[in-house]
Amino acid sequence: MKYKPTIGMEVHVELKTDSKMFCACKNELGLDRVPNTNICPVCTGQPGALTVANEKAIEFVIKAGLALNCKVAEISKFDRKNYFYPDLPKGYQISQYDQPFCEKGYLEIGGKKIGITRIHLEEDTGKLIHQKGTDFSLVDFNRSGVPLMELVTEPDIESAEEAKKFCEELQLILRYLEISDADMEKGQMRCEANISISKNKGEKGTKVEVKNLNSFRSVEKAIDFEVKRQKEILEEGKKVVQETRGWDESKMMTYPQREKESAHDYRYFPEPDLPPLELAAEYVEKIKAELPELPAQKIERFQKEYKLPEKDAEVLVRNKDLAQFFEESVSEGCELCEKKDKISKLAANYIISELKKYLDEKTKITDLKLTPENFGELVSIIAAGKINSSAAQTVLAEMVKIGADPEHIIAEKNLGQIADDSEIEKIVEKVISENPGPVEDYKSGKVAALQFLLGLVMKYSKGKADPERSINILKKFLAD
Repeated sequence: MKYKPTIGMEVHVELKTDSKMFCACKNELGLDRVPNTNICPVCTGQPGALTVANEKAIEFVIKAGLALNCKVAEISKFDRKNYFYPDLPKGYQISQYDQPFCEKGYLEIGGKKIGITRIHLEEDTGKLIHQKGTDFSLVDFNRSGVPLMELVTEPDIESAEEAKKFCEELQLILRYLEISDADMEKGQMRCEANISISKNKGEKGTKVEVKNLNSFRSVEKAIDFEVKRQKEILEEGKKVVQETRGWDESKMMTYPQREKESAHDYRYFPEPDLPPLELAAEYVEKIKAELPELPAQKIERFQKEYKLPEKDAEVLVRNKDLAQFFEESVSEGCELCEKKDKISKLAANYIISELKKYLDEKTKITDLKLTPENFGELVSIIAAGKINSSAAQTVLAEMVKIGADPEHIIAEKNLGQIADDSEIEKIVEKVISENPGPVEDYKSGKVAALQFLLGLVMKYSKGKADPERSINILKKFLAD
């Protein structure tokens, strides 16, 4: 590739505190509320209203910073960022400029460290509602004043795919920290990309900011489009204009919005109604001690503790609830079965190959009637060889549907495997006597014939013969 992309991300995340950033109004993220019900003089910018900072929101930002290897500031402060927009009631936004809470961190993606310049805290704006068939817009201030964390990366990202992976990993960490649901469809996580291209390493091209990226797919497609657009401009001997562009999902293209502002355009100055904050070392250490096990740590532990392949560990850990369900199921299964070495692998296989069929963006593992205790019991039954894989799938489907105990379903549907080897031996004798051709084929070295005979054993036993035991008995009889 002739031109090298240089990409930095800006990510805004709405924090799920009980109240807003600077007032006591409810913070009801993701809920469909009547417009302008969760508002007060503070979050609507009425004259004389005084702000009070939300301590929980500050704690959440510090938690994110620590999880992302940032240095937490000893002294931090809030600033006024001045600009005029219809959904910004005060004519300024309380944000942070030169003394953010967190700086100089990183997030590792595929073995590469993506630098994090800063993480700061601010308030969200209101929301404009454009009704069809009208020539005006309405403003809903329910979102105005919601705690908003902004994370800015270093320009270390070199491709659209890498940017997408960064945002996906960040979302997962935020969910593990339980500071935000980071649902992009609901606007709880909003991404912007700063993109430039240059011919030589170390050179910097003209930076273009792309806004309105509300899905991981949009992040990837918008960056790919913008790199191509800038390349075509330079190939024509023209100059790329520094500007802010939007992303049109329907047309799959960026479009110009306005010239890019610089910091001096916002006329930052310290927020006079909020004093600087001194963050004691003991306070920061207390938050650090409360950090949960993060995704990368959990993947590593799943590989060591449960002997799972890296790919399987990643699939489970990508969903926090699924990872917890797996661990609780394994714990239950190991208590009920002596073959503990089989439990974790069986549980992972059945969750990934079978149970995930019942899950989607709207249906979580916690929404199913299936409990980890019952699933763990099912896995122990499979490990003990009491039912085969076909019967296990039937039992699991019924457990998801009605939430019943696996032993009850097995007994009710008569799905249990033949326990006595003598019964299997009778079936094997019948199969061998009725199929002399395949028997001779096997004895002459055709291994596939054994699978044919096993298939007949399973057929005559109506699937109740254990395949492993059956094939051993077949080999024994065929050797005589």
